[in-house]
Amino acid sequence: MNNNYETYPNQSTDPPYQNFDYDYNPNMNNVPNNNTIPNNNTVPISGDMDYAENILELNVGKEASFYMSYSDSLEWRDRVFTGTIIGAGKDYAVVKDSDNRIFLLWTVYLNYVEFREDIILR
Repeated sequence: MNNNYETYPNQSTDPPYQNFDYDYNPNMNNVPNNNTIPNNNTVPISGDMDYAENILELNVGKEASFYMSYSDSLEWRDRVFTGTIIGAGKDYAVVKDSDNRIFLLWTVYLNYVEFREDIILR
């Protein structure tokens, strides 16, 4: 059988997660009453705030890094996009980087977002 494509070594589809210490509290009794959460490794989220698009919409104008994985691509396996959030919707985020390039990022490929400042949660 003659294949007309190159074969590549097996590549992991696991995203490059960082190891964060996260205290899981299923009853959410310790949720702070204020609307901003300090930039640390624990962010309690409950109710209608648990969707990424809601959090991104509330934080338009803030700088963030978007860690994305494209498992079907050999060139773009794992990518990080850093810039200012200029828009967000149900399944996407729009980010403008320091070179004034604008990226439309589909959240289906999103692993996590790292903010460099306090974020707003409803």
